[in-house]
Amino acid sequence: MELHAIDWLIIVGYFALSLGIGLFFKNKAGESYLEYFASGRSLPWWIAGTSMVATTFAADTPLAVTELVAKHGLAGNWFWWAWAFGGMLTVFVFAKLWRRAEVITDVELIELRYTGKPAAMLRGFRGFYIAVVMNSIVIGWVTKAMADVLKQTVLHGTEWANGSADFWLVAAMLVITGVYAVISGMWGVAITDVIQFVLAMGGCVALAVVAVGHVGGIEALQATVTAQVDGGEQAFGFFPDFTAEKPWMPIGVFLTLLLSQWWATWYPGAEPGGGGYIVQRMAACKDERHAVKATLWFQIAHYCLRPWPWILVAFAALAMHPELRTAAAPGSGFPMLIRELAGPGLRGVLLVTFAAAFMSTISTQMNWGASYLVNDLYKRFLAQKATDQKLLRVSRLASVLVLLLGGIVAWFMVTRGVKVDDAWSFLAALGAGVGAVFMLRWFWWRINAWSEITAMVGSLVIFCAFQIWQSNIPKEQRLHGEYTSLIVAGSTLLLWLVVTFLTRPEPELHLIAFFRKVRPDGPGWSRIAAKSGVRADGTLIMSLVCAVLGTAAVWLTLPGIGAMIFGDYGKGTACLAGAAVAIINLLWLLPTLQPRADNPALKSSPPKC
Repeated sequence: MELHAIDWLIIVGYFALSLGIGLFFKNKAGESYLEYFASGRSLPWWIAGTSMVATTFAADTPLAVTELVAKHGLAGNWFWWAWAFGGMLTVFVFAKLWRRAEVITDVELIELRYTGKPAAMLRGFRGFYIAVVMNSIVIGWVTKAMADVLKQTVLHGTEWANGSADFWLVAAMLVITGVYAVISGMWGVAITDVIQFVLAMGGCVALAVVAVGHVGGIEALQATVTAQVDGGEQAFGFFPDFTAEKPWMPIGVFLTLLLSQWWATWYPGAEPGGGGYIVQRMAACKDERHAVKATLWFQIAHYCLRPWPWILVAFAALAMHPELRTAAAPGSGFPMLIRELAGPGLRGVLLVTFAAAFMSTISTQMNWGASYLVNDLYKRFLAQKATDQKLLRVSRLASVLVLLLGGIVAWFMVTRGVKVDDAWSFLAALGAGVGAVFMLRWFWWRINAWSEITAMVGSLVIFCAFQIWQSNIPKEQRLHGEYTSLIVAGSTLLLWLVVTFLTRPEPELHLIAFFRKVRPDGPGWSRIAAKSGVRADGTLIMSLVCAVLGTAAVWLTLPGIGAMIFGDYGKGTACLAGAAVAIINLLWLLPTLQPRADNPALKSSPPKC
């Protein structure tokens, strides 16, 4: 794909802007360790929330959605839409608790919630595991996705197409991202995220318009896919067609996704109970209200704003290349359309789209991964009395280390040809089983450090054992990945519950101190609340109702927008009206979620309404 002067001008301008933002916030990030990792706890909700959604919009995301659509039709997106209820629980139940905890990383909560050597061991191990293992896998797969995009666009048809030029081009982008992320800390990461999200969404919308127009409009798109793809009449259903002779998605897989994905699986950006960089953004917010608003905006943008441009491009790719349905890497259909349909100017915009999506994720992974290495390993175990300036120096070195580790994994994935959706499925299965304990630790005082240790280790062992067993049986007899996740989750849940009752609870004084600081709600804390001198907010039931309403609004808005796009205005109107009813009821209930004004814990600083 040939680039013209206007394309190069757009690309160079984008990289210059990113570096300029990094330099602008250099001094701000250097003020303190808290500024570097949490923006001094002063981010407004709209920056924090947009940063969350920009991070989850990586170079791999449009490719993975294209792959899901090609394999399973529109309903394939339930792989990630199923997390919506867990996300709304984070908004209305967990966001305020995380902000009250005043942690920098989610694993710092471990020693706030538990105590003793088991808690210290768990915090150190989990910090290392997320920063070094999990984080490197994420950096690796988004780098692999960006390399795939370059190979299908600027390198396609050139003498470098079959070499490693794609990786080295991405490596150059990693260096640029590393420079601004290292010098500017969370401030630079968050601000560039906002700009990168706008650019990335604008580019995807532009490509969707061009692609749909190229195939003759929406009606022609539907007719072409239905006619040219075997079983194509299933492609546009919001739910799978279980009555079809050969369903694109079996009913068991769909129900497993819908009923268990939101609580069973720990996945970056969709952690049950909140976690990861979502917690880091909530910790950087001004206060509880901003943390809740940021997380709500993230859920709305994540599920309702982003998907449809990707989905339309995916369907256009399927219409133009029906062979993608059975291809080894159907996700390549998205960058193929960039190469085939984009003219001068738009090519530069679309390359910037992917660069922005890629860099927003990498910068977050660097800052987030380094926060574990510094906060939960170096500061906690090696240098508890380190000065702020020393912590800042170590933080920048840790950011570089995280990037190097991710680059090594990326090289492995690029050279071995690892597919994006395989990485998604692997990480989802690997995190299966730990979600339940991460949620229930907020609701039940009896859960202890050994509960989490058992969940984490048990999940890994059961998953590995299951993988070994599956690899030794014929391929046609192997279980679907979603079934694997459910079996791992269920087995792990039983295992850590047994261990919880066989081990001692946390010391009562420690639990009282945790309750006074965080004030978790529900009957599971009544024994501790009675001795604490403070009360919980008493809003758990209403918070759960709000989470249900928020999920209903998302799950009605998605098909509502889709129906309007595909010309089914009656269905679209009904779905959007239902979403509006859910939102109205949600807004009506929101005032009931405010903490009790007579709570002794709030007398020194009454809540603002």
